[in-house]
Amino acid sequence: MKIKEIEFIGSFPKEEKMPQDLLPEFAFIGRSNVGKSSLINMLCNNEKLAKVSSTPGKTQLINVFMINKRLKVIDLPGFGYAKVSQKLRKSWGQMIEHYLINRSNLTCVFVLIDSRLEPQKIDAEFIAWCGEHNLPLALIYTKSDKSKLNTINQNIQKMRNILQPIFQNLPDTLLTSAEKKTGKEEVWDYIEKVLVAFEKFIHENKIK
Repeated sequence: MKIKEIEFIGSFPKEEKMPQDLLPEFAFIGRSNVGKSSLINMLCNNEKLAKVSSTPGKTQLINVFMINKRLKVIDLPGFGYAKVSQKLRKSWGQMIEHYLINRSNLTCVFVLIDSRLEPQKIDAEFIAWCGEHNLPLALIYTKSDKSKLNTINQNIQKMRNILQPIFQNLPDTLLTSAEKKTGKEEVWDYIEKVLVAFEKFIHENKIK
């Protein structure tokens, strides 16, 4: 997909405050400091689009970006460890859960996972929760330039083994590096594929 226009729609404390329309939304989420903002910036060719920080918990609101007036990229707060109060972390959890469950035009949830690490319990639990709620999702492994490919493949397979008993069909997997700008075309190709199916569904239902 060729990006012609990016518009920052705004930052929202809850799903109810977000603009209500039919544009498909692709949400990005992962453990704090997994490289989510860096990945979004890499995908959108803009290093300053999403705020990047070495301190976990930088993203505190639902950040919305519109691409080519055709889709929205949703930057959700990270889950897990962050140098913020327990009360604030709880509010993030409620915000994220409400958005994911109630957003009717949520088209895909990209769950980001640090490719350097063996499966983390919190990642597996969140992916399982998404599966229990029948959310459309795919897994994006980040920071692939920081480890050997053999190690990364082993980590991915271990996660697949954990998820196998939970999912009838395992989520699709993509491998990226924001620093090396690898996996960019693959992610956009995946988005385009999902987008075409979404637009076809909307068109067919309008005809009916």
